[in-house]
Amino acid sequence: MTIDTSYDDGDIDTNRSGGAHLNDLVAERYSRRQTLMGGISAMATAVFGGALLTACGNDEDEGAGGPLTVTATASGATSAGRVVTLTGTVSGATPDSIAWTQDSGPAVVLNNAQSSVATFVAPAVAAATVLTFRFAARAGDLSAASANVSVTIGAPMLGFTAVAKSLADTVAVPAGYSVAVLYRLGDPIAAGVGAYANNGTDGNFAQRAGDHHDGMTYFGLAAAGNAPDPTNSSRGLLALNHENITEVYLHPNGPSNFTAAGPRPEAEALKEIEAHGVSVIEVNRAGTSGAWSYAPTAALNRRVTPNTPMSFSGPVRGDPSLRTAYSPDGTTGRGTINNCANGTMPWHTYLTNEENWAGYFRRDAGDLAVRAATGQARQNESLRRYGIGEGRAGNYFWSTVRPSNPADTRFRRWNATATTGVAADADFRNEPFQFGWVVEIDPFDPASVPRKRTALGRMNHEGCEIGRTVPGVRPAFYMGDDAQNEYIYKFVSDAVWSAADATRTDRLAVGDKYLDRGTLYVARFDATGRGQWLPLVFGQGPLTAANGFTSQADVLINARLAGDALGATRMDRPEWTAVNPATGEMYCTLTNNTSRTPATADAANPRAYVDPKLPQGDVVNADPPTSAQATRGNANGHVIRIREAGDTSEAISFAWDIYAFGAGADLNAQNINLSGLDASNDFSSPDGLWFGLPSNASGQVTPVMWIQTDDGAYTDVTNCMMLAAIPGMTGDGGARTVNNTLTTAANATTTSQVNTLVGKAPGATLRRFLVGPKQCEITGIHSTPDGRSLFVNIQHPGESGSIANLTSNWPANQGGAAAGQRPRSATIVITRDDGGVVGL
Repeated sequence: MTIDTSYDDGDIDTNRSGGAHLNDLVAERYSRRQTLMGGISAMATAVFGGALLTACGNDEDEGAGGPLTVTATASGATSAGRVVTLTGTVSGATPDSIAWTQDSGPAVVLNNAQSSVATFVAPAVAAATVLTFRFAARAGDLSAASANVSVTIGAPMLGFTAVAKSLADTVAVPAGYSVAVLYRLGDPIAAGVGAYANNGTDGNFAQRAGDHHDGMTYFGLAAAGNAPDPTNSSRGLLALNHENITEVYLHPNGPSNFTAAGPRPEAEALKEIEAHGVSVIEVNRAGTSGAWSYAPTAALNRRVTPNTPMSFSGPVRGDPSLRTAYSPDGTTGRGTINNCANGTMPWHTYLTNEENWAGYFRRDAGDLAVRAATGQARQNESLRRYGIGEGRAGNYFWSTVRPSNPADTRFRRWNATATTGVAADADFRNEPFQFGWVVEIDPFDPASVPRKRTALGRMNHEGCEIGRTVPGVRPAFYMGDDAQNEYIYKFVSDAVWSAADATRTDRLAVGDKYLDRGTLYVARFDATGRGQWLPLVFGQGPLTAANGFTSQADVLINARLAGDALGATRMDRPEWTAVNPATGEMYCTLTNNTSRTPATADAANPRAYVDPKLPQGDVVNADPPTSAQATRGNANGHVIRIREAGDTSEAISFAWDIYAFGAGADLNAQNINLSGLDASNDFSSPDGLWFGLPSNASGQVTPVMWIQTDDGAYTDVTNCMMLAAIPGMTGDGGARTVNNTLTTAANATTTSQVNTLVGKAPGATLRRFLVGPKQCEITGIHSTPDGRSLFVNIQHPGESGSIANLTSNWPANQGGAAAGQRPRSATIVITRDDGGVVGL
């Protein structure tokens, strides 16, 4: 072998890749424009904005279409939550690629960013803010062009024209919105369950939608599998309450004839029982803007009924007052009933709340004496305070059923009468003490046992709303006791908030941490616009053995009696609570109070007046009214709000005022229509209450608050409704003096003068968004995380009708005539036709 030792100056070829040689490249068409365009386009855009950008070169270089040029335009200035359209145009050379990108301003998600027309939802901003976007194109010859466009976004504002009052049998929403019926009474939720005939012949409501849809939460589901995904707005779980039933429509010809002594047919009673409780169902949207549907056979679908096994947790677990023939140790129970409002926990569980549970229980004459003779006189006082007196037959007479299986106690449990000579844990005298609680459900685990959270007290729980969660701070949970002259409560957990708990998979164990140990408080509203949270703690203040309280469990079981002893403020039916996610302020609807009089009016409940009704020939504002149908007391209700001292959930004092008073626009502005309502926003009997989610523009900066009504005073003028508001803040109004005059049907007149605190008149920041069908209640609301789909429940349409006289055909008639169809409670979903955030 010869070894080459000569000098090498690099004139050798070791590259065997097959790449082009220089002289091959020189032979290719290569224009000066191609070297300059990419470098100058950004500079030119900065100077010329959306003006034309071209490169240098002759016609031969530019190709048949001429130089590559682009322009960029937008649909114009707008406000938070609305859809903005960006349009790019390309001329000259045919582009190989085009794209929209954002150059400045709060980051947004650009939809269809790789096309000439892109959209985004305007973000929530506190003041006018400019967002800049770039549209760029590149051709196959490497030429490129781009153009910028700016969009000015304003602060959140209501973006719809108010819906008129209506007595029609349909759901009406503003122009530009659509309504779809999603989930109706009787709809099947399991394989093998047939479609609902809606003629009274259907059974198996343990696997069908219950009746009287109420409080509700949407939980995002992962795109695949059954894990939570709080960002998913196309696949999720709806958990919703079924508060009560419209009995007549559940049976072929209404309930069978029977007397108070019974017996009720077993199948009828079972159907009615199972139609109460809670549904958990999977819901899906076709794509990001298609139709919604529910999945009838999804794995997570579940009904929780009054017969579902329950577990007790917290201080009352195992207390003798919970012991029954079903649960001799007082640690378990069966079911939940009359579930009204709800709560949504940040660890992805659902709180359902037992409201008017007392009415379902039978208590025969003589029970008082039996309890007194067996050392249970305290129970007599408690049962009286919660409305279970002697001589009650119980709603729907379920206890009269003679079951086919004598060992079946599902019906006998509704008879709370103590049996002489029988131990307390051998009958169902204690069954009423198993109800009136907040119940936590894990919607992602259909095999889990719901837990009754006794630390939150026993009452007519309307809802349970958690306040803002701040790391290292103990969270608060706000509740109303829905009955005339009852109280507002909050529970402050012993555990400080840890954000890591929001993603734990042992969700009910997280509930144990935050909901089983803490302090329950009741509110006292002072005339000065200040208030105090009074602790319901055994041994403190009047809550002692000397005053009849025996333990902390006894205080919680008898939260009403404890509130009485502490001097809490008697309110005009406290219903839903809601917390403003931006400010932390708590709002509570006070639906109405026909027992309020001038003598009992106070600063927080300042009105007692006559509300006339028109169809019977009443003269508006006649006093006394010309019809005996007029409503007296605080007929139209109001919404109160508080701001915690120091803006912390741990505060024991607060400031308060009244956000808005319900009233007809034509009523006396000095003493009744104190909020200056007009035809676009007058309402009566506020009930449901909810703020938009902080995951979208409706819950940011100045969040949207939704108010739903359950009305008996204004139904001569309109069906029940839902309004949207952008409320101010506690203290934004001023002091007012209310002069009450109330004349009874017997012409007895009482008067009073009350000083109160009224928020700034809402004006155009409160508007009617929806009016429901005949004889309904609007109740229950939640949205997808992106705020583009709003779920609303329509409860008991046509509730005053009969089989022979159907007073509503909704929802069958929502899309047109449907004569002869029985009405059904149902969940609807509302979307904006342009895909924007609902309400803005």
